[in-house]
Parts: sequence; structure tokens; C-alpha cells
Amino acid sequence: MATPPPPPPDISSLLPDSLNLPPHLSAHKYFLVCTLTVAAWDTLVLSPRTWRLLKSPGWPILKVIFHFLRLFMPAEFIVVAVAFFDTKWTQDRCQSFYLFEPICTAILLAAASAVHVIRITAIYNKQRGILALMGLLFAAQVVVTGIACGFFRSVPLKTGQGCIAGPKHNWVGIYWVAPTLLYTVSFGLALVRSLKSLQSKPLSPWKLMLRDGLNLYGAIWLVNMVNMLFWFIMTPTGPEDPVKTIVTSMAAVLTTSMTLRIILSVRGKLDYGGSFALSGVTASHASRSGHVVSGRSAVQTNMSLPPQNIDLADMRSKPEAEWASKPEHEWSDNKSSVNDTDAKPNLLDNSNPGVKITVDREVDYDKANYRRVGHAH
Repeated sequence: MATPPPPPPDISSLLPDSLNLPPHLSAHKYFLVCTLTVAAWDTLVLSPRTWRLLKSPGWPILKVIFHFLRLFMPAEFIVVAVAFFDTKWTQDRCQSFYLFEPICTAILLAAASAVHVIRITAIYNKQRGILALMGLLFAAQVVVTGIACGFFRSVPLKTGQGCIAGPKHNWVGIYWVAPTLLYTVSFGLALVRSLKSLQSKPLSPWKLMLRDGLNLYGAIWLVNMVNMLFWFIMTPTGPEDPVKTIVTSMAAVLTTSMTLRIILSVRGKLDYGGSFALSGVTASHASRSGHVVSGRSAVQTNMSLPPQNIDLADMRSKPEAEWASKPEHEWSDNKSSVNDTDAKPNLLDNSNPGVKITVDREVDYDKANYRRVGHAH
């Protein structure tokens, strides 16, 4: 009886630790590569608009935060990527470095959330209630993320597999709950403000979304919600499994990218957070309405003058010097009843047509004389 062939050797056992990665750790590395790609793409695409904003006069707070996010976000994840992909990065070195990402991400989220506080307050015309609500959520986020940073640990990976920070306890997920709550309220308030504007200027849902940047607020809310669900739903297979933090880097980069676009979508000046997109349209519409009302008032005022009969032929037949040199007492003739009390019309007579102008003109077209008499009422 023939003996079965020996099983093939386990190739994974022949690979170095830097290539022999568990499934979740391998997925984590793929996600970080995608994160770096998005960060690089965002940096290149926004470069022209960043330069134009840099040359604009003044330094309002939104402009300062914009340039801070533009520099801080790629710098942070370049350093994180070096620590994660460097095969010579030892675990001893990681013990003194692993808090870098949680602390820097907390700063990044705080700057992005400050933009939401300023912008949402601005589109609600600086209402104190909105400012108090957003300010309270922002303060809670800063405190919660600051405390949660003290409860991270270095994920015990093998040498060459990278350096990753992970939570010591499941409740450390409140690190992402606080900003997700702020972005949820921000998205809700922006949506309500946009829907209210439809009463003044109806728009299709697509145009409304693009005009007010609802897609940006919605994308920020969605990516943070997915990340939060990963923190509380995904169950790691062991202390070395980084499955809870797979989406954290992508969430931070997308939040920053969409927040930068929220700043760039502000119409007009960035002072005090800018204004709502419909504010200029409403003011212009009110100005045009005021001109129309004023014009109508002027028409009504002019039409209230007493009816008069004016013959322009008599005025044309007299030289300009004769009109200028005519004595004042001779102005009251039969052609004008302005100063003639006997010829004054009855103001209560509704049959009077108003101002009547008679034009008697001779026009010569192609050596043929045509006499035309026009009556304008």
C-alpha cells in the first residue's frame, strides 16, 4: 500500500515577520496605503485654491485653520506611515512613540471641529443658542479626546510588523464618539438651515446640496459613524489584533479633507465664519423690490397731477429766444391752463384722460412729404 505524499510545507512559516501578517493587520496596512493616497491626492488637487486663499488679504480664523490643517494632516500621517511600514522599527522604540497618532489626531479633529462651530454659527446669523450648543459639544470633544489619549497602548506586534496604537479598554471608543456627535449635530443643523431656505428660493435637491455643501457635512458624518461602529462592534481575536483602529486614519484624513472644502465653499469673505449662501440673494431681492415699490410710488405721485393739454407744435414754432424773453404775465395763454383758473379741470371728473400731448410733425422720406399727426395719451 502506497504511503500518502507528505503535506506541502507551510510557506508562511518561511516568510519573515514583516511579510507574514495576520488578516486584520494586513487589512490595516492596505487601509493606511489608501489613506496616504487620499492625503496626497487632496494635497495636490487643492494646491491652486490654497495658493489663491493664501494671497487673499487678511487672516481670519477660518483661513488660519485652513492652512494649519493643510500642513498638519499630511505631516502627521507621513510620520505614522514611517513607523508602521519601517521593518526596522523595534517594539522598544514603539513604546515611546505610540501616543503620537492619538494625540495628533485629537489635535486634527479639534481644528476641524472648530471650523464646524464657526461655520454653523455663522449660517444661523450668530444666534447665541446655536453658538452655545456647538461650543458645548466642542469643549466636550476636547476634554474627552484628551482624557482618552491616556488609555491607549502599543499593540504587541512582532518586530518588523510596525508600530500601532490601540485601546486598552473598549470604552476608550468615546475618543470617536465625541467628535461624531458634534458632526451629527453640525450636519443636522446645516440640513435644517438649507431646507428653510427653500421657502425663499426653491431649488432642486441636487442644487441645494451643492450650494450649501450638504454633501461635505454628510460625508464627514458618515465616515465618523462607520469608524465609531468599528470601535464598538468589531471584536479583536487577541491583544495583537488592531481591527478596532483600521478605519481611524481614513476617518481623520477624510474629515480634514471635507472640512477644508467647507472653508473653500464659503462665499464672500471668511470674516466671522462667512454668511449663508442665500443671504446675498435675499438682500438683492429686497433691494430690487424696494426699487419697484419706489418706482410705483413715483408713478402714482405723478399721475395725481391735474390733467393738462399741451400742444408741442406751438412750442416748436417759437424760437428759443422768444420763449426765454417772454414776460411772465404773458405765459398764461389759451394753450396752457396751468395758471388759468377759468380753464382748470374738475379733479373729481373721472372721465378726464389725464395728460394729453399733441405732436404735429412733418417728416421727409425719399423726397416725399408725409404729414403725420400722433396723439399720445
